[in-house]
Amino acid sequence: MAGYTYEQAGVSIAAGNALVRAIGPLARSTRRAGADAELGGFGGFFDLKAAGFADPLLVAANDGVGTKLKLAIENNRHDGVGIDLVAMCANDLVVQGAEPLFFLDYYATSKLDNEVATRVVASIAEGCKQAGCALIGGETAEMPGMYAEGDYDLAGFCVGAVERDEVITGSKVRAGNVILGLASSGIHSNGFSLVRRLATDRGWKLDRPALFDLDTLLIDALMAPTRIYVTALLPLVRTGKIKAMAHITGGGLLENIPRCLPSGMQALIDADSWEQQRLMAFLQAQGNIEPGEMAKTFNCGIGMALVVAQDDVADVTTKLEAAGETVHAIGLVVSGPRACVVSGSAETWCAQESWSARFDA
Repeated sequence: MAGYTYEQAGVSIAAGNALVRAIGPLARSTRRAGADAELGGFGGFFDLKAAGFADPLLVAANDGVGTKLKLAIENNRHDGVGIDLVAMCANDLVVQGAEPLFFLDYYATSKLDNEVATRVVASIAEGCKQAGCALIGGETAEMPGMYAEGDYDLAGFCVGAVERDEVITGSKVRAGNVILGLASSGIHSNGFSLVRRLATDRGWKLDRPALFDLDTLLIDALMAPTRIYVTALLPLVRTGKIKAMAHITGGGLLENIPRCLPSGMQALIDADSWEQQRLMAFLQAQGNIEPGEMAKTFNCGIGMALVVAQDDVADVTTKLEAAGETVHAIGLVVSGPRACVVSGSAETWCAQESWSARFDA
């Protein structure tokens, strides 16, 4: 009887080794102070002293891309999902005042397709460059029977550092502070289970121009990578002018903004203070989605919220715009049960009582 081999069971060591060789230059392209970004060892090193830190705290985050990956797989759009992966982690770090230092990825699939995997890792490397962190390692798992043919999943892990006296906790937030919103690049990486349901139920032609933008295919509008805000925000973090930040991810405006507020402070958001993105308007109309449901499912065009003193609004806005961000003054902090109340011209999207209990019980 012929002997069994691992490849007969569906796992190719040779394909995995070929992928490591292919992505080595991608990892090296993300080198930064403190990391040489070489792959192949059992672990990756990072030198905090070489990165210039004196008394740092480490901050860690992990996340995934969610069911946006299904659209990527079904429509051969693999070249942006790695940016999404890095963004979901790196943006979570910068809200604490941390500089993202290094990143590791986990890529799992049924059978390794090196062409697809290389495109994905190339986009992860691009995301790392945008966030200023080094891709120092990861794991590629070939697991036949765990995933359907052609499917893959991604997870990301990012570690950052912040000097002890620069940590942002929200403790300095006061009534009268202004909330600034930074424009999103689109849906980012949340709400895609609803997007995919709408695509199926409404029969969207994803390979056709979007009704709201005839110069862009609908699939490309939906798949626009998550904006990475790190390089624009870090210089301001170090000035001490940002009192708190919230990355607007799953849970939308309603759930994420209260996370950066101290007890006894409430966010009042004016939904009429920024123009709704045409993509968001399209989603709302296609699904007849109530405003409150929009505000807790999608970012509604705001990917990051900042809390700053009234006297610092002009300076912070100018510096962020110079860094390429679109900035809106979207609300105020007031005294009250910790919550986010979003009001538009038509109605109030969330009553404070429903959220204060979650955070202050």
